[in-house]
Amino acid sequence: MVFREEIKVQSRDRAVSFHDVTDRVKAIAEKSKIRDGIVVVYSHHTTCSVITQECAFDMSMTGLETLQQDLVNVFEKYIPTCRTEGMYLHPGQKALDFALDHGEDNFGCHNTDAHLRSSIIGRNVTIVMIDGKLDLGDYGRIHFIDWDQTRARQRTIQVMIIGE
Repeated sequence: MVFREEIKVQSRDRAVSFHDVTDRVKAIAEKSKIRDGIVVVYSHHTTCSVITQECAFDMSMTGLETLQQDLVNVFEKYIPTCRTEGMYLHPGQKALDFALDHGEDNFGCHNTDAHLRSSIIGRNVTIVMIDGKLDLGDYGRIHFIDWDQTRARQRTIQVMIIGE
């Protein structure tokens, strides 16, 4: 049996956005009536990621959990946020022209850091479901991350459950 549902989240402007979607995914799993199988949580957005991580309990001064802030800090060191034109090869003139023809502004195209971060972390997780429960361990949480800091926007997360 296959069951699919979407989750919508709103990202922040000018900041990496983390969204704990654990409870919403659990509710979808319960609604599916599937007892044993796998749960795939996926983003089709190429500047976003989905991860599982334990709850850090503590918060940073930015409002992120400390593990989340540590992840942002590590990426800022190795893949800095694009702050000036020419910082990365992408976007080139063809990409800028294409974006302009499709209603995207110049600033919104300079999200190369988000594409690189997403390609390293990945855009999905698969979680085993046993007896109708997600096997996340004692403190495991599911987080959707929007790495794109060019503007706030609504994002869509796909949840697909396959099993019996």
